[in-house]
Amino acid sequence: MHQTADNPKKLIIVSVETPDFSDCRQSAAELKELCENLNAVVLDTIFQKRSTPHPATCIGEGKIAEVREALKRLECDAVVFDTELTAMQSKNLEKALDIDVRDRTMIILDVFADRAQSSEGKIQVELARLQYMLPRLKGSYQSLSRIRGSTGGIGAAKGLGESKLELDKRYLRGRIRFLKKQISDIQSHREVLRQRRKKQDLPVIALCGYTNAGKSTLLNALTFAEVFAEDMLFATLDTTSRSISLPGDKTAILVDTVGFIRRLPHHLVEAFKSTLEEVLYADLVLLLLDAGDSEYLLHMDVCKEVLQQLNYSGKILIALNKTDLPSADLSLLPSAVKISAKSGQGLDQLLESISAELEPRRFYAKMNFPYSHTDAFFKLKTSSPDVKWEYTDDGISAEGMFEQKVLAQYNSFCAK
Repeated sequence: MHQTADNPKKLIIVSVETPDFSDCRQSAAELKELCENLNAVVLDTIFQKRSTPHPATCIGEGKIAEVREALKRLECDAVVFDTELTAMQSKNLEKALDIDVRDRTMIILDVFADRAQSSEGKIQVELARLQYMLPRLKGSYQSLSRIRGSTGGIGAAKGLGESKLELDKRYLRGRIRFLKKQISDIQSHREVLRQRRKKQDLPVIALCGYTNAGKSTLLNALTFAEVFAEDMLFATLDTTSRSISLPGDKTAILVDTVGFIRRLPHHLVEAFKSTLEEVLYADLVLLLLDAGDSEYLLHMDVCKEVLQQLNYSGKILIALNKTDLPSADLSLLPSAVKISAKSGQGLDQLLESISAELEPRRFYAKMNFPYSHTDAFFKLKTSSPDVKWEYTDDGISAEGMFEQKVLAQYNSFCAK
C-alpha cells in the first residue's frame, strides 16, 4: 500500500558512520527529506560509529536492540538504513527487528518511481528496480507485487514467499531483457536526434546539478518552457531539450538532465544511461549549484564525480543559483556566475558566459602544402577564409589562427 498524506508511514532512520563515510549526518538529513517526499514521517535517526559496517547486520547486536526498542516505543512501520544493504543484511535485519527494512537505494528508487511521468522515465526506473531486486529475492520477505504494476512506496506489501522463487527470477530476467531492448530503441532514437543536431551545427549545453538546485526553473527562464518545477528532490526526471538564444544571434540546444545526489545508486546510473549519456555529446556542461545550501561545495564534488563516472572530460561552466536568498554564501566560488533563475537576476551575464565558453578556441599554426596537395590547401582555405598564404618554390605556405579540429585534420602539413 502506498502511503498517503492522511495515512503516513512512521519510520526510523539508521546510519553507520565509518572513516570512509564521515558526512553521515548530512546524508541522513538528505535521506529524511527523501522519505518525506514519499509522504512518510521520520520519528528518529539513530547513529552508530564503526570501523566498517557489520557484514551480517550492518550494525552491532547492541544497536539492534536499541533500534528494536525505539521501533516499539514509537510504533513505527519500517526502518530505513542510510546505505545499500546486501541481501543477507536485509534478511537478517528483518528477522531481528520483525519489521519492514529498507535502504537508501530502495528509497531513491521509490522516489524515482513516484516522479517518473514519461514512458521513457518509467521504463528506466523499472529496469533499475528490477536489477536491484533480482539478487535480493532469495530468502527475502519482499514481494514482486510492488514491481508488477505498482509505484512502490515505503511499507509496500510483502509476501509471495520462496515457493515461487525460481518463477519470480525467471519473470524478472525476462522483464529485464525486455526493458533493455526498449532502452536500446530509445538510445537509437536519441542518436538520430543527435545526428540531426549535428547537421544543424547547433552547440549542445547539458544542464546538470545536484537535485533541487533549480535546473527546471532555469530551463523555464531561459527557454520560456513550462517544465514542472517544484521545491523538492527529483521533482522532474524526464529529459527536456529546448533551443535558447545566445548573444550575437546565436542559437544552442539546452538539455536538462536528471538531478544528481550523493551515492547515486549504480542501478540508476546504468538504467538512465540513455538519458545521462546526453552529457557525453554536449559541447558544454552548465553545472548549477544552490547557493543557499551550505553544502554546495560538496554538491559540486558529487556532480563532478558523476560526470567523471560518465567519462565526461569537456568544458564545465559553474553557476550559483538562488543567490538572492539570505542564506546564500557567494564567497566560496568567486569565479562562478551568480544568478537567480526565479527572479531573472544575472541571466544576461550567464548567457554571455555560455556564449564565451562555446566560442571555439583558436591556435596559431603555419602549414606547408606541396604542389601535389594543393587540393588540401583549397579545402583549408574554404573552412578558414582568414588564412594568409603565398606561393613558394616548394608549394603553398599558409599561416593563421585555426580551431583545434582543423589542426587535427591538417596535422601532417603543419610546420614542426
